[in-house]
Amino acid sequence: MRERILVIGNGMAGIRCVEEIVKLKPNAYDITVIGKERTPAYDRIQLSTVLQGNGTIDELLIKPLDWYEEQKVTLKTDEAVTEIDKDQRLVYTNKGDALPYDRLIIATGSNPFIIPFPGVDKKGVITFRDIDDCNAMIESAKTMKKAVVIGGGLLGLEAARGLLNLNMEVSVVHNTDALMDRQLDATASKMLKDELEQQGMTFLMEKETTHVTGKEQVSGLAFKDGEEIEADLVVMAVGIKPNIALASETGLETNRGIVVDDFMKTSHPGIYAVGECAEHRGIAYGLVAPLYEQAVVLAKSISGDESGPYEGSVVFTKLKVSGVDVFSAGLFQEEEGVKAIRIHDESEGIYKKIMIADQKIVGTVMFGDTSDSSRILSYMRSEMNVEKLKKVALLEPEQDGGDDLVASMLESEIVCGCNGVTKGCITKAIQDQGLRTVGEIKGCTNASRSCGGCQPLVSQILEHTLGDAFDASNQQEPICGCTSLSRNEIVEAIREKGIQTTKEVYHVLDFGNKEGCSKCRPSLNYYLGMLFPEEYEDEAASRFVNERMHANIQNDGTFSVVPRMYGGVTTSDQLRKIAEVSDKYEIKMLKVTGGQRIDMLGAKKDDLPSIWADLDMPSGYAYGKALRTVKTCVGEQFCRFGTQDSIGLGVRLEKKFERLQTPHKVKMAVSACPRSCAESGFKDVGIIGVDGAWELYVGGNGGINIQGGHLLATVTTDEEVMKTTGAYLQYYRETANYLERTSAWVERVGIDHVKEVLSDEEEKNNLNNRIDIALRATRDPWKEALEDRTVRQQFETILQP
Repeated sequence: MRERILVIGNGMAGIRCVEEIVKLKPNAYDITVIGKERTPAYDRIQLSTVLQGNGTIDELLIKPLDWYEEQKVTLKTDEAVTEIDKDQRLVYTNKGDALPYDRLIIATGSNPFIIPFPGVDKKGVITFRDIDDCNAMIESAKTMKKAVVIGGGLLGLEAARGLLNLNMEVSVVHNTDALMDRQLDATASKMLKDELEQQGMTFLMEKETTHVTGKEQVSGLAFKDGEEIEADLVVMAVGIKPNIALASETGLETNRGIVVDDFMKTSHPGIYAVGECAEHRGIAYGLVAPLYEQAVVLAKSISGDESGPYEGSVVFTKLKVSGVDVFSAGLFQEEEGVKAIRIHDESEGIYKKIMIADQKIVGTVMFGDTSDSSRILSYMRSEMNVEKLKKVALLEPEQDGGDDLVASMLESEIVCGCNGVTKGCITKAIQDQGLRTVGEIKGCTNASRSCGGCQPLVSQILEHTLGDAFDASNQQEPICGCTSLSRNEIVEAIREKGIQTTKEVYHVLDFGNKEGCSKCRPSLNYYLGMLFPEEYEDEAASRFVNERMHANIQNDGTFSVVPRMYGGVTTSDQLRKIAEVSDKYEIKMLKVTGGQRIDMLGAKKDDLPSIWADLDMPSGYAYGKALRTVKTCVGEQFCRFGTQDSIGLGVRLEKKFERLQTPHKVKMAVSACPRSCAESGFKDVGIIGVDGAWELYVGGNGGINIQGGHLLATVTTDEEVMKTTGAYLQYYRETANYLERTSAWVERVGIDHVKEVLSDEEEKNNLNNRIDIALRATRDPWKEALEDRTVRQQFETILQP
């Protein structure tokens, strides 16, 4: 009988420990993981991408459900352990299960810290810790305008940025005079504050909250100095505390966390603790790198290898909010015996500081440019003597020094701090397994899997190890864990071999998982449709749930229905239809969206086909990886400043490109003059009228990384706008990775390259011919459902539980 390992907590530390155990001893243990959240383990660090609208929970999953099945790991979600009987070696859950174990791993993580001032229990006061918190904020932003975040640390600023993206007015309350004062010095903190203020955040510094105002619903905050601020939503993001309640009730030794030794053993035999809930040598860590280092040590210990104890971690913080790069590690404040080396370029918004004591680097702060962070962290971890190095060269290495840096690194030096991957581990994997890309290294060793900050150094190690065999043009990552093939390799193979279905892709291209996963199924479905628009039969089962349902699922299980309004223009007849349908199907809320449409929130799943039939309006594809909206200003017809017919052009663009499948959602806008009332400068495609011409801007983004559009072309006629837009969209469709926004794509390939491609008139015509073929092949599933009884019956079958 195999030894039974039970893990309480399906978070980042717990699943990393399981991952390492099955890697060291495949199929040696009977492993069960119990998690109280409804979803499998996800990357909590990236939660802000969901809040900010640039990711989904499926994209954050550390391992797909298929992985648990393949590794024969039993996963129990939405279930909580209520009691541990350490003498009988049993755990009891809230669902009545009694589960035996031989070894127990407690990975219960942390709980958000709630400041216990009066009123924190009012409606509208929430924390920012898990996916439910994200959904609560997203839902609140639909009806609320003013948000206040308590806490100017890492978590609070990420929450604030997300709320700003949800079009809320955001104020951040902090109890000291400096943001992120536990990670940044005064200079970096001020630079960060200045930058975030430019993005729209308001800061209330050195404020101590006394109570939440309002009756049942929050109306604001009151401060010790007598001032008050209005708020519809209050987000508490002041820190975390280890979740030790279960361990304490079991009789394990606890302090701030569950006390463990150097091999993560608790005070009772056979029980271990790992992650944020554990306290090692008096320290309970709240960052991912130490958690992963602990998980590796624990996995080795359980597997019979106690050669490498856990001796503590060098903690570091890496933050990116709307293009602001910040890095901090170790000691960052001046004190006796510690000298600082600084570079401060105010014109470029770059600040770097290294702290040196006894000829060793003991800390660093970087703002604006963190490209040296992995190298400096490596020096810190190895306690490298820097006496002979030119001090400024520590912060500004020579351009060609990458190979020298790699050659000088010890094999034991940590490259990926988040996942504890050494240089030796990477070089051995490259040599033993024939790895050729950074993506393959990530899949094999986990290096650069989390924050991605070490990716440049990983690439340098790859180039140094391969030498002349290194191919810089082949550095795309695998599309998922089912294969080592990149997007370009897969697309080329599909084209060459004439593959017509996702099943063929899995077998012909020898995917490890012949059923695919939640990441590759939608992408392959898109690539096949893009390559063969007329021949390929779209696979509904390979689409995300919102696309399958033709509506956006909400956090309460209902759906959001958004009919299309071309150019944001509607009629009284359409408005009457929407009102009548809303009354008939008891729609909970009608919300005017930022894309100039009406969102019908709270539709029941079973009512969706009938709702669309009664509306008799095209879908606005608010759920699709497709053209979403074309926002317009009123233009020359009504506005005294308008110089062009923005509504006419916007409607024409939307009618042509609606239902066009694209790698990610696409939003457009047309403004009739440089005042740009339709916010054309921050769209995937933005068009602005100038005197006698149209300016076309592309690659803009209002999401997590706010990006102004790049000027692509200036043209004089509507026809040229249509032709240039068509060629641009088709080139994006053919060369972007699935789920890559136009802003990221333009940054990757370069706006000059895009201009060069579109300057070739023959290629421009070819691109338009291909997009016309794709457009002819598009179809409206709702129209088919209304006209074809069989199709409607098939759709209604999908709705069944």
